Amino acid sequence: MRIGVLASGSGTILDAICTRDLPVVVAVVDRPCAATDVAARHGVSAVTVERASYGQDFDRVAHTRRVLAVLAEHEVDLVAMAGFGTILAEPAFDAYAGRILNTHPALLPAFPGWHAVEAAMAAGVKVTGCTVHIATAIVDDGPILAQEAVEVRPDDTVETLHERIKAVERRLYPDTIEAVVTGDLPLPKMTRTP
Repeated sequence: MRIGVLASGSGTILDAICTRDLPVVVAVVDRPCAATDVAARHGVSAVTVERASYGQDFDRVAHTRRVLAVLAEHEVDLVAMAGFGTILAEPAFDAYAGRILNTHPALLPAFPGWHAVEAAMAAGVKVTGCTVHIATAIVDDGPILAQEAVEVRPDDTVETLHERIKAVERRLYPDTIEAVVTGDLPLPKMTRTP
């Protein structure tokens, strides 16, 4: 099983995945970022499919098709989103139905979206965590594969809580991907996005 990782930032999740010796064949980034250096350090090809716009003129479908072309060129079987900053359009979830994994810094279905840690703290929860799930066209809504709780401490800030969640994520996500690759965690059959 050949893995393509989609990243946009520092590459810490990409590093955790590659450190496990998982069969990562390409890292795709949507902007210049440190993840390309992480990929190079692990001998993984890094391809930038730069996002042309952050305004209303952004063509999400065209951008998604460019990402899909890179994944197809590298014969990717499984996609792991690792902090990818661009929400993909429907064609990605048709091409890789049930084979795009994502990690999220909350216990889904609670606190979906970009500001999950802030939302958990604002809600005053005592426990949040990390979720690994199958990504679909509906953001943070696909079938859950793994979760792990993280205590919210009375003296936590968004930053300290997020760092503890990231520490869990850097272990749980590679564990889950490895279980998928070895067949110990069969992916649910999904023919199309919901």
